Amino acid sequence: MSATVATPTSVDVLIIGAGPTGLGAAKRLNQLKHSNFLVVDAQAEAGGLASTDVTPEGFLFDVGGHVIFSHYLYFDDCINEALPKPDDWYEHERVSYVRSKGAWVPYPYQNNITMLPVEEQVKCIEGMIDAAEERARASTKPKNFDEWIVRMMGTGLADLFMRPYNFKVWATPTTEMQCEWLGERVAAPSLKHVVSNVLNKKVAGNWGPNATFRFPARDGTGGIWKAVAKTLPQDRFKFGQSVQRIDATNKVAHLSDGSSIAYRSMISTMPLDQITEMTDEAANLRDVSRGLVYSSTHVIGVGIRGVLPPRIGDKCWLYFPEDDCPFYRATVFSNYSPYNCPQEDVKLRTLQTADPALSAQVDTETERAGPYWSLMLEVSQSTQKPVDEAKLLADSIQGLVNTGLCSPDDEIVSTYHRKFHHGYPTPSLVRDGQLKQLLPELRDKYAIWSRGRFGSYKYEVANQDHSFMVGVEAVDNVLFGAPECTLESPDWVNGRRNTERRL
Repeated sequence: MSATVATPTSVDVLIIGAGPTGLGAAKRLNQLKHSNFLVVDAQAEAGGLASTDVTPEGFLFDVGGHVIFSHYLYFDDCINEALPKPDDWYEHERVSYVRSKGAWVPYPYQNNITMLPVEEQVKCIEGMIDAAEERARASTKPKNFDEWIVRMMGTGLADLFMRPYNFKVWATPTTEMQCEWLGERVAAPSLKHVVSNVLNKKVAGNWGPNATFRFPARDGTGGIWKAVAKTLPQDRFKFGQSVQRIDATNKVAHLSDGSSIAYRSMISTMPLDQITEMTDEAANLRDVSRGLVYSSTHVIGVGIRGVLPPRIGDKCWLYFPEDDCPFYRATVFSNYSPYNCPQEDVKLRTLQTADPALSAQVDTETERAGPYWSLMLEVSQSTQKPVDEAKLLADSIQGLVNTGLCSPDDEIVSTYHRKFHHGYPTPSLVRDGQLKQLLPELRDKYAIWSRGRFGSYKYEVANQDHSFMVGVEAVDNVLFGAPECTLESPDWVNGRRNTERRL
């Protein structure tokens, strides 16, 4: 797409951000033949936090762990229109494990403790019995995520997995998070089934909305959103420009190239804490928005020469609660699509072995052919969980060796490291009160619909399908005053297949 298309100086709806939420809004406006809109994005192409990067050596890495599973037929219609051919997609069954006590425990961990040492199984079962007795006595709801974990799973599972893993993900203690966001995301174990599985030495089957998922054959997750953008009029996009200041009184957005765009309504997907800073009239909201809690995310990619080893097999993504690696999740990204790596005949130089001490034993000068496979890692960061950014890539590669994902002599031919300042919107104890003040005031006083993963700060509706539909429903609210079901009723939309709206 070109950023040189003539830009209107006045629009009915100005959309900030060309990620899933912004594209959902644009798609709905275009469907309704409401052509007077413009999408502005600081990047060179669509995708936002669902984009894909390519290393110089030709390895693809998504900007985080993204897969396609959907609660909405409208979302399905849109991505199927964008990528309509059967060979545009791969279908996968989730094969996911937790690395714990030297074992690979099938996901969800809490249903598969039979894989743990006997003494750990005992701690978990005793904890679940105590938790069941506590639930029978309890007359009030848990006050925070930590209390929910203990009440639903017991202290054994809490200490082995739930507390350390969630701290690695959120970079926030579980005592400082609410539990209303959980919904379908965390499986509460059945004591009866857990004990039966332990005694019969069985593991539980797949659970959750992403037990099966799709992934694009080519161009990674970002390819989906570039394809969706191509189904829209190209003169409705302005790439390579960011919003610098918003004059909400006169409804004018000032851009980084010095131009300005007047609007009647704005749908903004930039972080909520940022838009209050750049909106002149929203100074009274800044103290509240500055209290929103989030963590940063580092995405680490490693491209490796060789045949995919049996220790990896058909694994999709893996969880790491322990402290022998900095990452909380690893994705075997080459298993999603063979096109996520260079093809076998591509010749690349070895950069190092997984254990750098062994690098002298291999040829690091000559370009040699593959095959290749790849791993994508995610590391969280916050003031409560600092990381040494300069050493993070090296520490992550050492973590791959520590956890058995890489052998010390594996040849690394490509690396990738990118930090996302806003990575996870944290469901803090005070978040809902903050959002009840910030979102309505921006909308009602300034005609700014702040929406999306960080625009509305609701992690429970921040997957790709949710984010897209938040944009669609924002348009219906702007134009018709229709309710925004995804934003306002996360449990309702997550607990059903939403079939009412079609493309």
